[in-house]
Amino acid sequence: MNSKLWQKRIRNYAGFLGALLPFISLLGALLVDTNYSLPAGFWRDLSVSATYYVTPALAGILTTASIVLMCYDGYDLQDNIVTTLSGVFGLFIVLFPCKCSVAAELVGFFQIPVDLSSILHCTSAVIFFLLLAYNDLFLFTKHNGEMTRQKKARNIVYSICGVGMLLSMSLMIIPISFPAKTWVVEALALLFFGFSWLTKGNAFPWLNDK
Repeated sequence: MNSKLWQKRIRNYAGFLGALLPFISLLGALLVDTNYSLPAGFWRDLSVSATYYVTPALAGILTTASIVLMCYDGYDLQDNIVTTLSGVFGLFIVLFPCKCSVAAELVGFFQIPVDLSSILHCTSAVIFFLLLAYNDLFLFTKHNGEMTRQKKARNIVYSICGVGMLLSMSLMIIPISFPAKTWVVEALALLFFGFSWLTKGNAFPWLNDK
């Protein structure tokens, strides 16, 4: 297979999986709730991460997306380091589940105390999104030679998505509370991630060079 075509597919896989994750995980939790009533606290504090305990969507999709990121062959060493680390911290998010109303005292693949696991989980999630935002703002926007009209448009998309991820994350430290706040923040950040990687994978013809 042509290496450029393979790279486009890798980018599209990563973007598609990232954009789908919050909605597939939510659907999975809703289906479980129809048979096994989940506690009110689960829905009040709903997050994509919390669905780890009730549906395999998070583990399956994020693990796959993380492997795709680690397999991504970038333009240079910096590109490869950023995407590989993104994949590694994406796997850490799965390996170290968060604390929530349905979590046990020992959780995850390594069966460690939930408080410790939650610290590792949140730290990994922050680093994961920071790396993805850095990739959008400083790597995807690079260019060699003349800037075409489409490349300028793509760079605007990458910049909006990078800033969007950072602003989405910043909502977590704003003292405003509403139901499922964490899920909303994660969903926004993942949608920005997905859209930027789909753009990089030439999924939108009107943004591609002629």
